Amino acid sequence: MSSLEASKQSTFTTTGLVVGYALCSSLLAIINKYAITKFAYPALLTALQYLTSALGVWVLAKLGFLCHDAFTLQTAKKFLPAAFVFYLAIFTNTNLLKHANVDTFIVFRSLTPLLVAIADTAFRKQPCPSRLTFLSLFIILGGAVGYVLTDSAFTLTAYSWAFAYLVTITTEMVYIKHIVTNLGLNTWGFVLYNNLLSLMMAPFFWFITGEYSEIFSEMQSRTDDWFQFDAFLAVSASCVFGLLISFFGFAARRAISATAFTVTGVVNKFLTVAINVMIWDKHANMAGLVCLISTLVGGVLYQQSVTKSVPVTVNKAIGSDDEDEKQLLVEQKRDSTI
Repeated sequence: MSSLEASKQSTFTTTGLVVGYALCSSLLAIINKYAITKFAYPALLTALQYLTSALGVWVLAKLGFLCHDAFTLQTAKKFLPAAFVFYLAIFTNTNLLKHANVDTFIVFRSLTPLLVAIADTAFRKQPCPSRLTFLSLFIILGGAVGYVLTDSAFTLTAYSWAFAYLVTITTEMVYIKHIVTNLGLNTWGFVLYNNLLSLMMAPFFWFITGEYSEIFSEMQSRTDDWFQFDAFLAVSASCVFGLLISFFGFAARRAISATAFTVTGVVNKFLTVAINVMIWDKHANMAGLVCLISTLVGGVLYQQSVTKSVPVTVNKAIGSDDEDEKQLLVEQKRDSTI
């Protein structure tokens, strides 16, 4: 194979990975909204997603496509608190999608940099954000407040779950940085522990939420037609896309630069909004969409300000790429079940 052919093949491979990541990332929140609409059992839905991801990593490792750390009880005990907070973030996220539209989820997801910046400064002794960072966070906050004020579909239940999600996701994002830095797992080991431990917690939440009784009652009332193909298709797509986002996100992160990956992530959010508006009526009104776009613009400015303010050090160049990838996969998993 000539160098020109090899270059073309590499370009096609990279393009395929980026397109795959963009499709998974932009469609996943919508697919999960559709799944929770057709299959209104958040705890069971998330358990099926955890099962698919954990089993997928294990099978791919057996086939030699990836390598993960062995599952040990000692490491599991250290990882358990992070997995618990992660589960709460996913659980509240799924319930938010059950009671609100995708736009509301994106707005509250966009608010997390503001709270994370405050938490990092207060608890992790990080330096105060720059002026540009403060400006971007203020734009995000203004857009979010405007969205809430113009939301014609406002309900107390939906926004209760939204605030619960915001608190848990902020806690998880700050705490996961500590775990990523200190536990020493490789990227796929991190994914395996996160999903397997979360799967083990699922039955506990089935009982405390009473969801198990709802499922049994539904099955008893549908003795002949309890299986619904559209619900099965929606749940299957949600689980498969949840696994694919980990693969494509990890592969694309290695194939392109950090800047290109960041730009792709920003474009994905705008694609999610556009697709959500085009395919159905489960979206915000025009005023709400304008406020939503302003929060996304604030997010773009925030990413630029953070990128410019982070110094390039020897340790960064040598050791933290894998930590960035682990953090990235966790964020993708949160977005996917979100």
